[in-house]
Amino acid sequence: MTIRKSVVAAAMGGSMLVGGAAGVALLGPGSATAQTSSTTATTAPAASNGAQNGTFKPNEDPAHEATESAAREAAEDNGTATYGPPQGSAPSGTQ
Repeated sequence: MTIRKSVVAAAMGGSMLVGGAAGVALLGPGSATAQTSSTTATTAPAASNGAQNGTFKPNEDPAHEATESAAREAAEDNGTATYGPPQGSAPSGTQ
C-alpha cells in the first residue's frame, strides 16, 4: 500500500510541476508585451463647443437658473462651482 501512495504522490507532484510550467509559459512575463503601434494616421474631430476645448460653459437654462442661489450662480460664472456630493460622502441607502 505504501508503493501505491508513493506513485499517487509522484503523479500529483508531477502534474503540479507540469501545470506550473504551462501557466508560466502561457501567462508569464513573455505574454505581457506592449501593443504594437499602427502606422495609420488619424485626426481628431474639431471641438464643437466651449466645454470640449477646456473652457467652462455654465448651464444658463432658465429652469436651472430658477432653482439655484445667487452664490451658486456666481460660483458657476467664475469657474469655482463643484458638482456632485462632497468627497467622502455616500448617497443615502448605500452604506
